[in-house]
Amino acid sequence: MNTQIVSVDKDKPEKEIIKQAAKIIKAGGLVAFPTETVYGLGGNALDAEVAKKIYAAKGRPQDNPLIVHIYSLIQLEELVKEIPAKAHALMEKFWPGPLTIIFYKKDIVPYSTTGGLDTVAIRMPAHPVALELIKESGVPIAAPSANISGKPSPTCARDVAEDLSGKIDMILDGGPAKVGVESTVLDISEEIPIILRPGGVTKEELEKVLGKVEVDPGLAPGEKPRSPGQKYRHYAPKAQVTVFEGTVENQVKAICALAAELESCGLKVGIMATAQTRHFYTKGYVISVGDRTAPLTISSNLFSILRKFDRLGVDKILAESIPKTGIGLAVMNRLYKAAGYNIVEA
Repeated sequence: MNTQIVSVDKDKPEKEIIKQAAKIIKAGGLVAFPTETVYGLGGNALDAEVAKKIYAAKGRPQDNPLIVHIYSLIQLEELVKEIPAKAHALMEKFWPGPLTIIFYKKDIVPYSTTGGLDTVAIRMPAHPVALELIKESGVPIAAPSANISGKPSPTCARDVAEDLSGKIDMILDGGPAKVGVESTVLDISEEIPIILRPGGVTKEELEKVLGKVEVDPGLAPGEKPRSPGQKYRHYAPKAQVTVFEGTVENQVKAICALAAELESCGLKVGIMATAQTRHFYTKGYVISVGDRTAPLTISSNLFSILRKFDRLGVDKILAESIPKTGIGLAVMNRLYKAAGYNIVEA
């Protein structure tokens, strides 16, 4: 398959380009497109065979639910059995935006899209290209991240092409993603809502609307995932990742010591530092992921830097941690999973 890569204006997407991409969606094809979180791999959410194509392109287990993207509340009503009051409050505050809400699905949504579940994960993205594509396609679009399953999610068209060129019909290049980590997935079926995957809308923001919100501790071995990103090792580069926790000073000392030890054994070491700490490191390939005082800079760079370490061919990645507040919770969730929970207390 020859994958077209087409540049599109991220603020005012050209109509002819969107029509071309929508034609592919309508015909049962796959289009990767930008959202404010990461790039999505889109297909007709109502076509069971298309869902299978998405799973095949990604190499993704078919019990891992796909998020359905919509452009209007009218579409939502067509897909779900009911819209709880909590959902209305959330949609008013956070849609369009990086929040995915779990609903009970109508029969129109095939089980292949929901990973065999009676629920469906739905969001309305806050990106002009995504919204125009969904609207022009005339169908809701199922869109997991546009990468090989388990690898770092793509935040630019180059990342998508690296993983999926030759496997999908088109990539719409709308520049880098702003948020850099996937949407928050929220289950509101219980009395206390549960975050199944932390993301672009923070726990603190949700609690201002809903009151108390809990965070799912993760999947027990063998349990069926209720949300994308709940698999044990995920978002992982080729190199083994180790995450360091403790005071910033102790993290730096521990990373410096281990980097020197690993280099003495002939290994190539990547160090994921921050703007405040990068000058402390004298060993390895040192890259700043962002500013500790501005966590959004860290979330927006996280996946691209993991991929950059892959391109550098490092054997080990040593990563600093940041506080698990605000979007830092999503950053650390991704880092823990990328490391397979290989964590060092410094």
